[in-house]
Amino acid sequence: MGRGLRTALALAGLMLAPANAALRAGEDEPEDGGQARSGLRSGIVVPQAYLKASNTQSEDRFGQAAAVSGDTAAVAAPKEDSGAQGVNGNQSDNSAADSGAAYVFVRSFSAWAQQAYLKSLNSEAGDGFGESIGISGDTLVVGAYHEDSGAAGNPADNSRSGAGAAYVFVRNGTAWGQQAYLKASHPDIDDWYGKSVAVDGDTVAVGAVFEDSAATGVNGNASDNSVSGSGAVYVYVRNGTTWTQQAYIKASNTGAGDEFGTSVALDGDTLVVGAQYEDSAATGVNGVQTDNSASASGAAYVFVRNGTTWSQQAYLKASNTGAQDNFGGSVSISGDTVVVGAATEDSAATGADGDGSNNAATNAGAVYVFVRSGTTWTQQAYLKASNTDAGDRFGYSVGVSGDVLVSGAFLEDGGDSGVNGDESDNSISGAGAAYVFVRDGTTWDQLAYLKASNPGGGTPTGDNFGFPVALSGGTIAAGATLEDSNAVGVNGNESNNSATNAGAAYVFAICPTLGNLNCDCAVDMGDVDAFVQALLDPAEYALWNPNCAISHGDMQPDGSVDGADVQAFLDLLVP
Repeated sequence: MGRGLRTALALAGLMLAPANAALRAGEDEPEDGGQARSGLRSGIVVPQAYLKASNTQSEDRFGQAAAVSGDTAAVAAPKEDSGAQGVNGNQSDNSAADSGAAYVFVRSFSAWAQQAYLKSLNSEAGDGFGESIGISGDTLVVGAYHEDSGAAGNPADNSRSGAGAAYVFVRNGTAWGQQAYLKASHPDIDDWYGKSVAVDGDTVAVGAVFEDSAATGVNGNASDNSVSGSGAVYVYVRNGTTWTQQAYIKASNTGAGDEFGTSVALDGDTLVVGAQYEDSAATGVNGVQTDNSASASGAAYVFVRNGTTWSQQAYLKASNTGAQDNFGGSVSISGDTVVVGAATEDSAATGADGDGSNNAATNAGAVYVFVRSGTTWTQQAYLKASNTDAGDRFGYSVGVSGDVLVSGAFLEDGGDSGVNGDESDNSISGAGAAYVFVRDGTTWDQLAYLKASNPGGGTPTGDNFGFPVALSGGTIAAGATLEDSNAVGVNGNESNNSATNAGAAYVFAICPTLGNLNCDCAVDMGDVDAFVQALLDPAEYALWNPNCAISHGDMQPDGSVDGADVQAFLDLLVP
């Protein structure tokens, strides 16, 4: 009888299948918060892949930077040593120490595979290629903040140590190639251009945190180097295959040591820049910028483009500004939502909108959410980890995509693994964690507490999972730059810790709950048999779908799995 009903349901589903558009994690989602977005709000987070370099070696720091766009993930290893140049060169030639590399992975359904191994065309020892990375569709940008050339026209001219560079790669089909080599319009020694990068479509932003000019605003005088370490950001645009500089951007309150450009994020015509060592005591949006009584409290700046002209729209500070909080150490943007991390904020609050004035948890960290209405920005949320603890550095890395937010806390000490484990187990110092939040209306709630599948590895101080985090649609990537396994490629052996600080990255998918009966992150015909198992034989369902709760079959939901759920299931398959 069970098989007969299974067959009937399957046939019914097959007849209706042409109308079905599967909801699959990782697809870019609408900015208007539609059906797919609500699916994420009611979703679950599942581990999808464990990524390693194809040439894993000790101290490469694979996973120090990561980026995701749709079904593509990019992971960088700035201390990789090969002397290769360009795409898919010889990975075994370790003649250029700390030259750095980037690795591109692609997903087909839920399976990940490496697509490319990238080096710059002027790769040299010590360049740190991969200190920062960003991706948008088929365009990838990589920062090399220790690159030494004095000009973009002559990459062999190493006259300006640590000036820095950035490289643009593009994909044609499955083949990647370098399209552009970017330098500051006035490269200088130790400017660290490329310390941060961002890309969206045909626009790239590059941060130079130790640039020294006294200019303020957009396209000021770059030649006056009287304000050491003030920092700058350079914006480039592409026409065809040609990149040109569009803007040279400075803070509205340029100050020595502010490191404007610590972090950058782009979405369309909006740019967000963090300056983690900015000193003003202002709070909220567009406060007084001249009171420098809160050393290294940090700030973030929002710029908008009208045509080809950029201007500052907002000056953002924490609602509980405090000295040494480093607000702006990380930033992310999605539409009219900006997220800013302050990894050394000290409050002992937990969850959303707690008491930010209780500074009993030194360097616990916090995340702030701002939203735009018209041209006006306001703070929407103040977020803390569910297990706030001193020294965790929650907010060191952040990502936002629509109504989903992820924050890394690379020094969190949890010894558990996977998704939503025991948060009170502080047995592995610096193992690291990441936290996923979702927004419903204007309210943010924590959806998941993420750990590596192999937390801690073999190092006494932990793997630093969450050092970078990246988010695109329903796909999350988290790097663990001090992870130690000697595995290569995808889903290798995690337990052999013979490659100290080789590094790793982990991919998670936020999957719809209702309708995702076999927990493969898609609502499609593969769920039909699982649905019937939930309906007729819960024990069999639990056996074959151990990662799924039986409530996934409660399609109404009304608290039970019964025949009334059949039509609801078919309605989901065929909107």
